[in-house]
Amino acid sequence: MSHMYNLAIIGAGPSGIATAVESYLLGVRDIIILEKDQNHNSTIRKYYKDNKRVDKDWKGQKVELEGKIYFVDGTKESTLDFFDEILNNHSVELRTHTEVQNIKKRDGYFEIFIAGESINAKYVVVTIGRMGKPNKPDYKIPQGVKDKVAFTLDNCGIGEKILVVGGGDSAIEYAIDLSAKNEVAICYRRETFRRANPTNQRDIANAIMHKEVEPILGVDINSLEDENGRVKVIFSEREADIYDRVIYAIGGTTPSAFLASSGIKEEDGKPSHDENYETNIEGLFVAGDITQESGGSIALGLNHGYAIAKHIQEKKL
Repeated sequence: MSHMYNLAIIGAGPSGIATAVESYLLGVRDIIILEKDQNHNSTIRKYYKDNKRVDKDWKGQKVELEGKIYFVDGTKESTLDFFDEILNNHSVELRTHTEVQNIKKRDGYFEIFIAGESINAKYVVVTIGRMGKPNKPDYKIPQGVKDKVAFTLDNCGIGEKILVVGGGDSAIEYAIDLSAKNEVAICYRRETFRRANPTNQRDIANAIMHKEVEPILGVDINSLEDENGRVKVIFSEREADIYDRVIYAIGGTTPSAFLASSGIKEEDGKPSHDENYETNIEGLFVAGDITQESGGSIALGLNHGYAIAKHIQEKKL
């Protein structure tokens, strides 16, 4: 048998790091975090614009922190620095570029399968974020414009005509950020941006009032077409328009196939778990965005990590 870890955590976001650090502070050793991307907190790195505000009380939801990790309001950059610091100050192994394929329960331990090998652990916590699998439109994206359709701001240029699709915080922040150097429209199927936090609602209203962002509200997109390398957007109840780039910010989905392959049951689109975030498989836990209705709260993710760490420690690992 290969090396046996006491605790393996899949996903190096806030809840994954919190589970590892809180467990370490409670006396658990031999902990590994497995992250498929090149660094921790890939969702924050990919989907948060530079200097994005990061609030402890996400969308005004008051959360009292229960563990030893003290998180406060900040920016994208200060939040990443914060998690860098707590990882550096505790003996937790972080293995990046490691995508987990599935998990199997063996006799008294778990085998975690990755490309070309497997890792063994007594306890496993799955903290994969929803944005690891961003929602995509139902209609087909033409092959000729696939490089012009994206889910992040990567590769956006200057002086482009850009359509942002979505009505949440990320969509609004993308539109406002891009409008400084581009011609930007935002398309949302509802008439108002009621899903967004109050600050972003105010900011987008101001941008629309000053004609910095064109609103396309109460309108669906029926399809996309390739118009000589540009993206032709076919709207419902509105004339088609052509854009240099289309950015989708329409949320993410629970990685159901991965959960099912590992034997984790789902209920109402989320993995089922008890009050300690333990799934139907004893010793296998879930935490973070995939357990929440809409995801996004770092503070809640930290509390999940503490609750799991405390429960595992009480099992006298």
